Amino acid sequence: MYLSRVEIDDSNRQKIRNLSHLGAYHNWVESSFPDEIAKSERLRHLWRIDRLHGKRYLLIVSQEKPKLDELERYGVAGTGMTKDYQPFVDRIREGEMMRFRLVANPTYRTDGKVYPHITVDQQKRWLLAKAAMAGFEVPSTSDGSNQFEIVNRQWPVLYHGCRVRLSRVAFEGQLRVTDADRLKKALIHGIGREKAYGMGMLTVIPVRK
Repeated sequence: MYLSRVEIDDSNRQKIRNLSHLGAYHNWVESSFPDEIAKSERLRHLWRIDRLHGKRYLLIVSQEKPKLDELERYGVAGTGMTKDYQPFVDRIREGEMMRFRLVANPTYRTDGKVYPHITVDQQKRWLLAKAAMAGFEVPSTSDGSNQFEIVNRQWPVLYHGCRVRLSRVAFEGQLRVTDADRLKKALIHGIGREKAYGMGMLTVIPVRK
C-alpha cells in the first residue's frame, strides 16, 4: 500500500475552476493511475482533502503508486510524493495510543433509505458506534467526555445524475487500538460511505510518550 500527497494549486484560477465539485476531484484521483485505466482494472483509492498551514493537500491511499505527473495535474509542480505505507501499518499494535484524523460521511439507514446525520451530537455518536468495528476506542477524559472533536463540517456538491450535497465531517482526537487487524483494515479500506468522493479516510500517528 502507498500513501501519496500533493499540494493543490489554489493560486491557479483555471485549475480551481476545474475542481468545482467532488466528481472532479474523483476524476483527478482516478486519472493518477493510468496503468489501471489501460488495463480496465479500477482499484479502490481512498482520498481526502486536508488543510495545513493555510495550504490544501490531496492525500491518497492506494494499492499501486500513482503517476506523479498526473498527481500534479491540479497540484503545485514538484510537491507530489509517494511513500510505502505498509511498513507503518504493519507496526500498529493493540493497546497503542494514537492521534487520528478521519474525514467521513456520517449516515444512518431507515426504511431502506440512507440519510445524513445532521447534528454534532449525532455525528459524534456515529463515530463512537463505528469505532469498535474499526478496531479502536476513544478514551474518555476525567470529566467523562471523549478525546475527540469535530473540527470541520461541510456540504460539498456532487453531480451524480443530479446535483446533490453530501455531508462531510472531519474528526480529530486520540484513540486506543483495541484490534490491530481491524484498524489496519480501516486504514486501508476506510470507514463509512462515499469513499469514492473523498470520505472515509482515516490516518493515525503514534502518541509520543
